[in-house]
Formats: sequence, structure tokens, C-alpha cells
Amino acid sequence: MFLENTEITKYTFSGHDSFQCRQLWLKKGYDYVQEGKNFNDEDAVVQLGVGKNMVSSIRFWLKAFNIIDNKDVPTEFGKRLFDDETGYDPFLEDEASLWLLHYLLVKNGFASIYSIIFNEFRKEKLLFNKETFVNYVKRIGESNPHLNFNENTVAKDYIVFANLYKSDPESKDIEDSFSGILSEIELLKTTGKGKDEQFFIENSERDKLPESIVLYAILDNPNYGNSISLNSLEFDINSPGSMFALNRSGLMNKISDIVDDFKDITFTDQAGIKELQFKTKADPYTILDKYYGK
Repeated sequence: MFLENTEITKYTFSGHDSFQCRQLWLKKGYDYVQEGKNFNDEDAVVQLGVGKNMVSSIRFWLKAFNIIDNKDVPTEFGKRLFDDETGYDPFLEDEASLWLLHYLLVKNGFASIYSIIFNEFRKEKLLFNKETFVNYVKRIGESNPHLNFNENTVAKDYIVFANLYKSDPESKDIEDSFSGILSEIELLKTTGKGKDEQFFIENSERDKLPESIVLYAILDNPNYGNSISLNSLEFDINSPGSMFALNRSGLMNKISDIVDDFKDITFTDQAGIKELQFKTKADPYTILDKYYGK
């Protein structure tokens, strides 16, 4: 079963040189671009303090997280998050910022694997590993002209995905430069060891996920009108339920908090039709401005 994902017209894999995004890369890369420097400059390796292959990897992740555009210019989101003076959270000290980055990585679709895994794959395969994912993408490729399937490329992409999200209970150092930037939100869990290791992304309450980030994701979704069904919020492509792996009670908790905080938003349940309703829709960034106290 494949969900028809109208968001993706072309599938892209690789581009990261097999490096997952590290803790400080996005801020470092944003500052570099903001200073008018170019990733092709000869001294980029020295300026960024990383190996040559990592320079192109940093550039890739800045685009994947929507921090810079295709011309290497900082996006509005990039400026709002990382600007030293006016940015929401330049050094990513608030876990909400990691949820925000996760949301953008999935929604942006620059790196297709994240949309595929959170919107589709994990709903079909509760437990999975590299092989099951590679086979899944191969099946998409057989019926989709926009996907040029290459087993090695997809397998490498999967390893980077796992390293980006996998939390390592053995590691004592949060600042460990090798841990992926999204490991702290604990979306990806593992079971078994060695050859028997499998991964799962379990729908749960997500108590640590701020409702402001959920509301931002709803307002930022062009497919949502002023009335949105609960089913749509739970199951649609790029819905909060899909992207944040929220179960029904977790989603209802977030909706309840949103309705409590914003008088223009109501939740109705009439004749079994459950809907989130907006009298007027705010600009998504006003929600983040309020959350971060800007």
C-alpha cells in the first residue's frame, strides 16, 4: 500500500556524503553564509573547521532543513531561528527547536527519505531495518517514473537517517559531535542487537512536544482550510499525527492545549464529526514569536 504523496514530484536520495547532521553544523553553516561566504571558496574547510567532504554535507543539511535556499541564501526560517540578535534559538537550546527542525526536514522534501519514512513507510512497517526500507523504496520505484532506484544510494541514506535520529543511551556527552542533531527528541527507537537490530517509530503522547510547534505545523500546511477534520490531522501526508508520530490521545491533548491558549480556535464534535476550526488563521510565525517570546 502506498499513499499518494502529492508533495513529492521527484525523489532525491544522497547528497550528504554519508554524514548525518551534527549538533553545531546548522548554526556554523548559517553564520558562514550570512557573512557572504561561499561553500566553494578554497578556505571553506578552514573557515568551517571540518573536512572537505563535510563542507558539502553542511551545505546539504542547510538546504534539507530549509535554512538556506537553492542559491545558498538564508531563508526567512533560517534567519528567524539562527540570527544572533533576533533569532528564536540560535544555539538550539530549547527542545522545541529540534521538533521544528524535524518538521521542516520532513515537510521540505529536499531529502525524500524523511517524508517517505514518517508519512508512509512506518505506517506499513511497524518494525523495520535497512533491508526492509530499501525493498520498500524499490517497490515505489517500480511504479514511479520520478524515482531512479539505486540500492547502494538508498541504503546509505537509510544509515544516515538512523544516525540522525537514533539516541545512544551509552553516550554520556550530549554535545558529542558524532550524535545526530535530532537524537534528543527520541522519535526513533531500537530493539535487538547486531544483526537482529530493528527500528520502530511508535505513535505516542509526545508530552515533550510543545503544542505551539504542532499549531505552527497546522497553520503552515497549505492543504488545511479553516475547518480540519481530526482524521486529517491524524493521518494525512504532513499532518501532525504523521510527522510527529502522535497517537489519538496525544493529538487530542495538543488540540485541547491549543484551544485553551487561542480564543480564535475551537474544536467541535457534532454528529460524530470532529473538527478543529479557525475563525481567523494567524501567520504561522506569530505562533513561534509568541512561544519564543519575540
